[in-house]
Amino acid sequence: MATSVSNSIDAGKKKPSVSREKLIEFYRLMYLSRTIDDREIMLKRQQKIFFQISSAGHEAIGVAAGLSMRPGYDWFVPYYRDRALCLANGLTADEMLLQSVGASDDPFSGGRQMPTHWSSPKLHIISTSSSTTTQLLHSVGCAEAGRYFSRHPETAAIPEGNSFDYRRFKDVSFHGDEVVFTSVGEGSTSQGEFWEALNTASNKKLPVLFCIEDNGYAISTPVEINTPGGNISNLVRNFPNFHFAEVDGTDAEASLNCFEEAVAYCRAGHGPAFVHAHCVRPYSHSLSDDEKLYRPVAEREAEAMRDPIQKLQMRLLREGILTAEEITALEHKVHAEVEAASERALAAALPEISSILKHVYSEDLNPTSESLQSEPQSTGHARTMADLINLCLRDELRRDPRILIYGEDVADASREETLKEIKGKGGVFKLTAGLQREFGKDRVFNSPLAEANIVGRAVGYAVRGIKPVVEIQFFDYIWPAMHQIRNELSLMRWRSNGTWDAPVVIRVPIGGYLTGGSIYHSQSGESIFTHIPGLRIIFPSNALDANGLLRTAIRSADPVLFLEHKRLYRETYGRAPYPGPDYMIPFGKAKIVREGNDMTLVTYGALVPRALQAAQRAEREHGIDVEIIDLRSLSPYDWEAIATSVRKTSRVIIAHEDMLSWGYGAEIAARISDELFEDLDAPVKRVAAMDTFVAYQPILEDVILPQPETILQAMVELKRY
Repeated sequence: MATSVSNSIDAGKKKPSVSREKLIEFYRLMYLSRTIDDREIMLKRQQKIFFQISSAGHEAIGVAAGLSMRPGYDWFVPYYRDRALCLANGLTADEMLLQSVGASDDPFSGGRQMPTHWSSPKLHIISTSSSTTTQLLHSVGCAEAGRYFSRHPETAAIPEGNSFDYRRFKDVSFHGDEVVFTSVGEGSTSQGEFWEALNTASNKKLPVLFCIEDNGYAISTPVEINTPGGNISNLVRNFPNFHFAEVDGTDAEASLNCFEEAVAYCRAGHGPAFVHAHCVRPYSHSLSDDEKLYRPVAEREAEAMRDPIQKLQMRLLREGILTAEEITALEHKVHAEVEAASERALAAALPEISSILKHVYSEDLNPTSESLQSEPQSTGHARTMADLINLCLRDELRRDPRILIYGEDVADASREETLKEIKGKGGVFKLTAGLQREFGKDRVFNSPLAEANIVGRAVGYAVRGIKPVVEIQFFDYIWPAMHQIRNELSLMRWRSNGTWDAPVVIRVPIGGYLTGGSIYHSQSGESIFTHIPGLRIIFPSNALDANGLLRTAIRSADPVLFLEHKRLYRETYGRAPYPGPDYMIPFGKAKIVREGNDMTLVTYGALVPRALQAAQRAEREHGIDVEIIDLRSLSPYDWEAIATSVRKTSRVIIAHEDMLSWGYGAEIAARISDELFEDLDAPVKRVAAMDTFVAYQPILEDVILPQPETILQAMVELKRY
């Protein structure tokens, strides 16, 4: 366990003095950052841009970090106050101001994101979001991906041919000594994902440089309210393998020396670094905030004396590095540069309305294409859904060396040496059993018990070209990862205007009918996720579909939430022989599992076998001929299959396991009523769970969840119209 600690607030000052030329460039970049801030403030007050949040007071930190690292070689996962860092890395005033006005040519987002949301594949700056702290987990996954490629360089190759494979659109860049920079304000250290990121970086000795830009305020909340004792460095020093440093982030030379030392530690492979830089915030949090409401005059005046630009300017004058006239000339040149960039940005074309839906999903690979449909090459005996999911994962791990599988308990054994004497776990439902034995702990491994950690790291992996197939152990516990799924994973492509993407597969056991599953092992809730643009939602009901749809998910270029009903894992219903290593099913294509003429029943998941039972009784006991559609794919869903069937039968029931109110069936019912009203002979009917939670006692569970008898009753009632 190696931990390097620099306790001084002036860490780095003992290094040799910075050269004259570097100090002048340092000042130019700092002044350029501040001038762009001031130009944006003016434009906002003129109502020519729509938002402004400044990097004022953080300039010395940003320039120091940028000059200490290698743009396009190292990786950067910054936050919105890192303007100076991005300028030091090579971004320009033109690029920043194009985003300020929301221009079509905004290279960071195409007019989709607020100002100061950076992105540059060329410079390895991963798209920034407004969410605080989430990016720290991305940086961890990013570093893990770099390590993986360095250990297995052959995996970076792009496969030959025209196969349906996300790798064809993923250029991979990596270096054995690359470093990943990531940053947050001190207020963000209150978030759980901050600690989750430090945990994994520490455990894996990852080359991540965590920069805490501490200006003392999280909007209006002072640091002592966020952080016990008011100093985050005092709380994190026991993490092993870290280099720790605390520095005056308003001192240019001290900051540069501090970051150079931290980068060298990471680059040498010793582990992560933690730089706690104390800075100032001379402007309000943003132009939507007024710090005069919560900061007294004396405090603001004292802070103004520590402005990093003024401090460096005084040093340049005091040491005779530049004269007053030379500083004035430099500043005039910067003002002219920013003014010209501003004029060009204001004259730039705005985004076309037709661009709105572009990059919600991949334009390179279409997982709904009928060309993906293949015939199963059935061999052997009928197998369960659990078996065929395991076989699909095994096939894909053999085919694609970029696939990694991780989650809680998915490994056979984290202590690999014990596999000689134990059987191994391989998931609580045994769906990943044996995969670690065959492919090793580099490719199949356990994660911490932290769902946001699982998904957040997967985003970092995926932007680098790895295909993470991760598991959330139970759907009931997916909620800590919701922030990462909604605000990061599904948005990466759209918010970066197609320059970044994160095609992660999240496998999740879901649903009830378990007899004793109770509240926290029986939840549904798929409709919440179908409301997220950019995310594909798949929900198979049988072994063959699970195998083919999972293979499509793994090879596609979109993030996929793959829902696996726990009750169906080993059911007799839906078993099938192994279909071969290339069997695929396109997304958005429903399956008619029973043809009929009297009414249509639209369903999915565990309701499919229950609907079939009800339909058989309906025909036998009441002479009702029911057509059953298994959607299989919830987003996208097969509207044409639904419409064709409803036009034929003129009656429709939508059945799902989740609660009735605001459930998935409501959207389908509304669309049928809207677009197929003339074809209906009866109202659209829904069958679903009660609007409550799933109870432990089986007699309660049976009433709460829809049963074959419930579905049969709905069929009989609908036929009476």
